[in-house]
Amino acid sequence: MDPSEAVRIAAPPGEARPRPTIGLRAAVALIVGVVIGAGIFKAPAIVASLSGGAMAMFALWALGGLVSFIGALCYAELTTAYPHAGGDYHFLRRAYGRTVAFLFGWARFSVITTGSIALLGFVFGDYLQQALPLPGLNRGAGSTLYACAVIVVLTLLNLRGIRTGTATQGWLTLFEVGGLLLIAGAAALLADPAPATATASPANGAGASYGMAMVFVLLTYGGWNEAAYISAEVRDGRRCMVKALTLSILVITCLYLLVTWACWRVLGMQGMAASEALAADVMRATLGPAGETVIALLVAVSALTSINATMIVGARTGYAMGCDWPRLRRLGRWDGERGSPAAAMLVQGAAALVLVGVGSAVGSGFKAMVEFTAPVFWLFFLLAGVSLFVLRRREPDLPRPFKVPLFPLVPLLFCATCAWMLWSSLSYVFSQSLGGLNAAWIGVAVLALGLLLLPLLRGRQADTGPAHPDPPCPSKENVDEPP
Repeated sequence: MDPSEAVRIAAPPGEARPRPTIGLRAAVALIVGVVIGAGIFKAPAIVASLSGGAMAMFALWALGGLVSFIGALCYAELTTAYPHAGGDYHFLRRAYGRTVAFLFGWARFSVITTGSIALLGFVFGDYLQQALPLPGLNRGAGSTLYACAVIVVLTLLNLRGIRTGTATQGWLTLFEVGGLLLIAGAAALLADPAPATATASPANGAGASYGMAMVFVLLTYGGWNEAAYISAEVRDGRRCMVKALTLSILVITCLYLLVTWACWRVLGMQGMAASEALAADVMRATLGPAGETVIALLVAVSALTSINATMIVGARTGYAMGCDWPRLRRLGRWDGERGSPAAAMLVQGAAALVLVGVGSAVGSGFKAMVEFTAPVFWLFFLLAGVSLFVLRRREPDLPRPFKVPLFPLVPLLFCATCAWMLWSSLSYVFSQSLGGLNAAWIGVAVLALGLLLLPLLRGRQADTGPAHPDPPCPSKENVDEPP
C-alpha cells in the first residue's frame, strides 16, 4: 500500500477501532446463520413445482451453491484487499464515491437490514406462539410481543460485545444445523420412500421454469456476502476470510441438498410441489403430531439465528457511515473494550422495533413492502461486483492477498448473475401493487428519500470528501501493522 494512503485512512490517535478478535469457527457460524433462515423450509416446495423432475431440482440447488461460491471468490478478493468494518459500504465508497455509498447505507439501514430483522422477528414470534402460546393473547399480539422481546434481548446481548454475540451465534447455528440434520435423519430412518413420479406438475402449467426456480434458489442462498462486515475483525483475515467464505458455502450447499433430499424422499416431487407447509408435512410423516411442534421450534431457532447474525453485521454499516459523515459521527463510535459499535447497534435495534410496530399495524403489507425493495439490494450487489473491476484498474499496485482465479471470467459470471437477479426482481415488482401503487415505486422512494437526506448530511462539504479524507475506521492492515 502507498504510504500516503496508509496515513490517509488511519484513525485519529487514541480512537477505539475494530480489532481482530473473531476466529474461523465464529466467522463460519456467522455466515451460515445469516444465510440459513426460514426460506429453506418453504423454497424447496416452490423449486420442486418449477423443476419438473428430481434430477433437475437437485441440479438447481447444486448450481445455486456453485454460483454462490463464484460470488464468494469475488468477495474473498475484496475483503482481503480492503478489510473494513463497513464491508460493501467501503467497497462502494472507494469505487464510486460517498453518494453511492450513502444511498446503499441508507437503504440497508432503513429497510434492508432493519426490515429483515423485523420480519424475522415476526417469523420467530409466529412459530413460537404456535409452539408456546402466551396466555391471554391472540396469535397476532403474541407474535408481536415475541418479536419485540427477541429484538431487545439480542440487541442487549450484542451490546455486551463481539465475544458474547459470536458465542451466542455459535450455539444458535449449532442448534439450527442440528435441526436440519434431524429432518434428514428422520427421513432416512423413519419414513418409507414416496412413490416415484416423473414430474412435479409445474405450477405455471406450461412445463418446467428453470429460470424462475433459480431465482428462489439464489434467494435462499442469499446473505453470504455479509462476511464482508467482519473482515476487519477476523484473526489472520488474509487467509481466514477465504476459508470462512469457502467453508460456509460448502456447509450451506450440503445442508440444502440434504433437506431437499429429505423432503423428496418423504413426499415425492408431486407432494413437495403441492405442500404449503413443507417441513411440517415431512416431520408429521416421520414423527407424527409431535413433528409439527418440533418444526415450529426449529423454524423459530432458524429465525433467531438469522436475527442475531444480521444484527452483528448490520450495525457495522451504521458504524461506517458514522465514520464517514460528521453529522452521523455518534454512529461511528466504537466500544473498544467490548469490540462493538454500540451506538449503531442501539439505533438499529430501535429502528427494528419501530418497524415491528409498523408491521403489526399494517399486517402483510409490511412484509410486501420489505420484499418489494429486493431490486435495490440486487442493484448494489451488482455494483459491488463491478467494483472489483473498478478497483483493480484504479489501484493496480495495491497488495491483494487473494486474487479471483480466471479473472475476468469469474467476476463477469458473478456480475451477470446479479444483473439477472436485478432484472427478475424488477419484473416481479413491476407486476405487483401495494396500496393501489405500482410496487416499483417503493424502491424508488427509498433511494429518493436518501437523496433528499444527502444535502442535510453534506452541509457545505463537496462530495469529493468528508471531514476526514477517508473514514477514520481503519482497514485491518493498518491496525495490525506498525506505521
